Amino acid sequence: MSKEHVRIQDDLFQAVNGEWLKTAKIPSDLPSTGGFTSLHLDVEKTLMQDFADFSKGKKEHGLPVLDNAVRLYEKALDVKAREQAGMKPLYPLLDRIKSIKSIAEFNAQNKELFLDRVDWLFDIDVSEDPVNDTSKQALMIMDPNTILPDKSLYENKLVSAVLIKSFKKMAAKLLKFSPLTKEEQKKYLDDTVAFDDILRKHVKSNEELADYVKLINPMSVEEVDKLVAPYEVGGLLQKIYGDKAPKEIAVGNPAFLNDFKDILNDKTFELFIHWTYVGTVLAYAPALSLKIKDISNEYRNSLMGVKKNSPIVKQAYRLVSALYSEPIGVYYGRKYFGEEAKADVVKMTKKIIETYKVRIKANNFLEEATKKKAIVKLDAMKIKMGYPDGYDEFYDTLEVKKEDSYFDAMTRIQKRNLERKLEKLLKPTNFNDWAMPGHMVNACYDPFKNDITFPAAILQKPFYSLNQSYEENLGGIGAVIGHEISHAFDNNGAHFDERGMLKDWWTEEDLKRFEALTKNMIEQWDGIPFHGGKVNGTLVVSENIADNGGMAVTIQIANELENPDFKAYFVNWAKVWCIKAKEKFIRLLLTRDVHSPAELRANMNPRNFKEWYEAYDVKDTDNMFIPEDKRVVIW
Repeated sequence: MSKEHVRIQDDLFQAVNGEWLKTAKIPSDLPSTGGFTSLHLDVEKTLMQDFADFSKGKKEHGLPVLDNAVRLYEKALDVKAREQAGMKPLYPLLDRIKSIKSIAEFNAQNKELFLDRVDWLFDIDVSEDPVNDTSKQALMIMDPNTILPDKSLYENKLVSAVLIKSFKKMAAKLLKFSPLTKEEQKKYLDDTVAFDDILRKHVKSNEELADYVKLINPMSVEEVDKLVAPYEVGGLLQKIYGDKAPKEIAVGNPAFLNDFKDILNDKTFELFIHWTYVGTVLAYAPALSLKIKDISNEYRNSLMGVKKNSPIVKQAYRLVSALYSEPIGVYYGRKYFGEEAKADVVKMTKKIIETYKVRIKANNFLEEATKKKAIVKLDAMKIKMGYPDGYDEFYDTLEVKKEDSYFDAMTRIQKRNLERKLEKLLKPTNFNDWAMPGHMVNACYDPFKNDITFPAAILQKPFYSLNQSYEENLGGIGAVIGHEISHAFDNNGAHFDERGMLKDWWTEEDLKRFEALTKNMIEQWDGIPFHGGKVNGTLVVSENIADNGGMAVTIQIANELENPDFKAYFVNWAKVWCIKAKEKFIRLLLTRDVHSPAELRANMNPRNFKEWYEAYDVKDTDNMFIPEDKRVVIW
């Protein structure tokens, strides 16, 4: 069927977005455009202009902390100074890494190396403790990253060979700036790939990582040390925390520890050090010259089909936007977000939560005891809308002096960020922390805090507008709000109680029935052909459960209106998921993104609801039809 004459009953996504798709151009420095990305670009354009004005003294921001952000922005723009420095500021650290000849020598320097952000064999994080008490923090260790974005990609020898070649081409260019000889450069790069080949056999896949309940495996530090010896974990923690060092760690992948002696030993140590060296060059690339930074993006760009790096002014803004995210989000919220809109969306959110309770009570697969606990969880859910009242005073410590070099300023800020993360372990949980800054176009649910966050930047058309109809807003931000609430009851969130504790609050029979419904959702999506690949139903199930729940609860609210306009609801739903993307990026997301492709989100979800069929008189001869016995509605 020609896309010029797409019937909405056959393809909602194309019927609504087709005209836009014909003329939309993907920015050369991005893998996609439309929907979330278009809003993000609008916000970015506004704030980029503001930063240019701050730098020239044309505009006041009213937040002293942003003086430091502006100074860092200006240093990032000083291409001449950055090019003169090249990679030389990193040489002392690289020389230290190169000089380490044994695991014992590495252990002796592990604290300094770790704080200098040298690639370690675990990714360490600090987060709420869902096993013992979420009002306290716990330490977690996860697998290191691999060169390929998912271990499944290594199984296709042709694909993996192409991607490894692309990585080596990029890394070889970078190592030319290092103090290594030509022979050493080749050796270090070959060893990096060899060590990656060891790692990829032991790390978890993205599908496994999507089941994040299974990433919380408490183990004693003593037990961990036995498994990784002679490599030290406990010794490092002692150096960092002294007598306050944790005695227990949440291990993301116990199998990685069980296999550790096959990963790191006297025979593989040189491979590890060379892998560490190359990884450190990549980690520090943003703090070096523009030429080095741009080269470091080449592999990532190749994965996504991106042809060009962003212009320097965008790079400088994005840098400070990430490093000073909270205060910039507060600035954006105060300047550009309306209180009337906030009050309206908060009102809608409360209505959605109340309707969710009604749906829980009417649910036909939960017993009364489980329903009551689910409602307790909804009652305890906290709403964070727009932007926080203020920002963490930590950002005031990210000082940038006029005399600082760009490298020194960046290195100090990155180190402070790491120290801040580590320091959280010794402090009580701050439940007022926001997971996202006000200028981010996104939303989220935090299972450990049982809160939902909607930054100011997402509260715009097509998601939301005071000038849109109620049905349009329900199909936009309403469905997104319902989506985030539904994460409290998806295949992961359902295992956490109202305090964010990992706790079995379901009856055994209820959980079995829910798991059967979850299996139905997996089967509905699994194997759908898409741009030369297939949807992995298990990888995307939590997000599909959330989409399904968000649509169900907002459709119920719409049904309470007099003569609800479901056509407006479904059209705006499709607008939200409008996207145009590079083919490489689409295929990459199929292997690693826990969200289904946006086009399928637009088209698959409505088919589960009778209101879709009634609104457009969808028949069994139409492409957007599925039989009633194949439709899935969980929440």
